[in-house]
Amino acid sequence: MEKWPFFILPLIAVAAVLAADSKMKSAKTPPAKDALECKPGEISACGLPSKVVIDMSKNKVKHTDAEWRALLTPEQYQVSRRQGTEPPFRNAYWDNHEDGVYFSVGSDTPLFDSRDKFDSGTGWPSFTKPIEKALVGATTDSSFGMTRVEVHSKVDGGHLGHVFDDGPAPTGQRYCINSASLKFMPRAEYAAWVAKNSPAVASTK
Repeated sequence: MEKWPFFILPLIAVAAVLAADSKMKSAKTPPAKDALECKPGEISACGLPSKVVIDMSKNKVKHTDAEWRALLTPEQYQVSRRQGTEPPFRNAYWDNHEDGVYFSVGSDTPLFDSRDKFDSGTGWPSFTKPIEKALVGATTDSSFGMTRVEVHSKVDGGHLGHVFDDGPAPTGQRYCINSASLKFMPRAEYAAWVAKNSPAVASTK
């Protein structure tokens, strides 16, 4: 059996320990770039939660925090009132192809039409535009080392998601919206709703 110099064995042992330690750290800690270097248009850019503060003073629909908790499900509250983000591909409307209109979960405000919805491949509902831009507010979001545009309902202040400039024609925009911030109304019901409420901004196109 070949004899190793006395100093080689300790070096081999140290190298093995360092390799094992490095492997454990890489398994437990994801690379920082996955969270910080994503670009608009990537799934991670849409999925990161927002940290912007929305001015609620001009909202037409107002409730206390306790009232919002009682009115919404825990997920709706976390996403729309605390600017969270739901999981991609595991939400109510990402793959919904029914004809109709999406309202804000916090008020009777029609925000997006299914005719403007498209499959973005991100796992969240995506639209080329809102029904009426005057109902959707936008705020610069510099969370997580990137700049995005956060969007919310101007009527109730609920966080909706983000908008990116990588959508299809005719607008070139992608409104990446959380299902938990929306409630869907089929087209026939929406037509009846419009006839009853006669909102100036609503449209059946």
